[in-house]
Amino acid sequence: MNPRRTSKPIQIGSVTVGGNAPIVVQSMTKTDTRDVMSTINQIKELEECGCELVRVAVPDSEAAQAISAIKRDVSLPIIADIHFDYRLALIALKAGVDGLRLNPGNISEPGKVKAVAQAAKERSVPIRIGVNAGSLPKTANPKLTIAQQMVEAALQQIKLLESLDFDLIKVSLKAFDVPTTIEAYRDIAQKIPYPLHIGITEAGTPRTGIIRSTVGISTLLYLGIGDTIRVSLTAHPREEVIAAYEILKSLDLRQHGPILVSCPSCGRAEVDIVKLAEAVEEELIKIDKPIKVAVMGCVVNGPGEAKDADVGIACGKAKAVLFKKGEKIGVVEEKDFVTVLMREVEKF
Repeated sequence: MNPRRTSKPIQIGSVTVGGNAPIVVQSMTKTDTRDVMSTINQIKELEECGCELVRVAVPDSEAAQAISAIKRDVSLPIIADIHFDYRLALIALKAGVDGLRLNPGNISEPGKVKAVAQAAKERSVPIRIGVNAGSLPKTANPKLTIAQQMVEAALQQIKLLESLDFDLIKVSLKAFDVPTTIEAYRDIAQKIPYPLHIGITEAGTPRTGIIRSTVGISTLLYLGIGDTIRVSLTAHPREEVIAAYEILKSLDLRQHGPILVSCPSCGRAEVDIVKLAEAVEEELIKIDKPIKVAVMGCVVNGPGEAKDADVGIACGKAKAVLFKKGEKIGVVEEKDFVTVLMREVEKF
């Protein structure tokens, strides 16, 4: 794995992004921001599963003003997602928002950007320049590749902000197409000092979206690129956070919650290993400590295949071997598989 790219750290509320800070996991609420209680409840759900930054949609002034009430009842830093109307950013700033996302594809006029930058600077609120392949500026050069157009759009907005003596900047360059996204990030990573928020936009439902996001995000992280990530899914945002941490854990970049090792099952299995693994996975969601748990379907190979697990179970016909660090510690009846395994997990 390449060394992580050095970036200028910025502060979004209580969370540091960039520099030597851990790679930050974020998501976006899928509620109507004007529905304050629903939005608060969803943010609290996200916090419970480890989300560190949350973005909210701001389609109008009522949504922007609602940020004030939302912030009074949540502890996660709030980022306002602004499109088309720069005045919504000004209202969100007055409401106490911790960060802004501006899309240069629909807010690029220097006077409007200047008004937002001045108000953000007064409050030390960072701005994410969020470029999307699907909403590039009308002035984009058609002779350039989409990735090059994305980079050019970001650089133009960065240059404008820097000319206003504003450097609390974070940048994202997202596309649905994974190679385009990777190309854009690799290009801009060499040209700017600012932290990068990475992800694959409109990735899809969990079945396909997690795969697409993992391929793109993991490739960039392996190259040392990325300071904060979001896995964009057509699903409850909790699924985005869970997937993001699994990506980080798979690359040994962060530890958050358990790791489940489970065999795919085969003709040797004498129990429903798929059902068992799903039941254990559901129980492990409630735990935030790093622990490796194994669910194996074969008593012959199970303990050996998962010998580095903290706790595991290797199933046979109606019974299973319970093991810890590869050593057998007991035999469990089938009806007690989940209960006994989770009891050992709790001891950790």
